[in-house]
Amino acid sequence: MLVIALCKGRSLEPSLATLAQAGIRFKEDVANSRKLIFDSEDGRFRAVLVKPADVPTYVEYGAADVGIAGRDVVMESGADILQPLDLNFGHCKIAVAGPKGARSIDGTDHPTVRVATKYPRITLDYYNAHGIPVEIIPLSGSIELAPLMGLADRIVDVVETGRTLKENGLEVVAVIAQISARLLVNRASYQTKRQDVLGLAHALEKVVQCESST
Repeated sequence: MLVIALCKGRSLEPSLATLAQAGIRFKEDVANSRKLIFDSEDGRFRAVLVKPADVPTYVEYGAADVGIAGRDVVMESGADILQPLDLNFGHCKIAVAGPKGARSIDGTDHPTVRVATKYPRITLDYYNAHGIPVEIIPLSGSIELAPLMGLADRIVDVVETGRTLKENGLEVVAVIAQISARLLVNRASYQTKRQDVLGLAHALEKVVQCESST
């Protein structure tokens, strides 16, 4: 049996839909149940529902053989896992944003730029790569508020349409990475359950290819 870690929240339904198209269906209504563990109808798979940020951890430590999560979550976790397949949903980008008219990723009032974000690892890596001193202001929500209140010079956050930024007088300054959902695989499971893992990956790849061609 392959254990699949799935994200709770809005990415759950597209994950389940993709799995269903690959022939993996569950005995119960996963999206509307309070349970956290579900077995597939054929008994070959078990889904566990966890917070998005925890999916890479479950996969890295082998509590789950595979998982489905956004690339941003994987980048932030730093988990040592395989990412063999882009599942082609959940498209967005992780970007640096600042007040309207800002033209650079750094602030102008002091040498160390203050950046509010819920992605401290991604932010630190990005600014270090550009040789810019940075102070991370960790926030868990309403990141757009930070520059408006003088808490930060810039923010790093996931951007979909950019509407929220625009409505708060902010705009994207630089794109750090394009984001989409990925299939994640535990390194040991790839060796010990290779046939099952490759079978799942192949089935999901066919789904992605079919959707891309329509």
